[in-house]
Amino acid sequence: MTEAQMKLIGAAVIAAALFLAGGSVAWLWQANAYGKVIATNEANRQADIALIANAGSDQARKALAKQQDAEQKLAALDKDATEQKERANAENEILRRAVADGTRRLRIAGSCSAGGGNVPGTAGTSGVGDAGSVELAPAAGRSVLDIRAGIIADQAALRAAQSYIRDVCGLLGQP
Repeated sequence: MTEAQMKLIGAAVIAAALFLAGGSVAWLWQANAYGKVIATNEANRQADIALIANAGSDQARKALAKQQDAEQKLAALDKDATEQKERANAENEILRRAVADGTRRLRIAGSCSAGGGNVPGTAGTSGVGDAGSVELAPAAGRSVLDIRAGIIADQAALRAAQSYIRDVCGLLGQP
């Protein structure tokens, strides 16, 4: 081989070595840059996951607090309705016993007129006395008080349902 060919081969080897070295440096530079991008993306992903987890946890805490508040209001409503019903039933029972043992009588006030169709009138009278009262027999009085007990229970249930809808359902966001 001639000296010119040797120089040419030497230059080619040096060029190839420089090309490989430049490629290696570019490869390392690129890998380092991608590593930084990947690390940044991973940090952002972790931050997003933490933010989502915190938001979900906060939402769950708020829902639990809302539910506990509704349960407390429901318990208070139930207690109040039960106490009212028990007081009304106790009063009704006292009246029932008093009618049964004869210490109290049940009277119904009323009025009627001769022209009303229920009471036959005479030619000379224009009416029958107003604002009279009728005393019920003890058995009828007990029946009236039994009916009153049913009314008390129905009214208590209605008040409890209205309070539940107004106070508890409103807290839970239900219609």
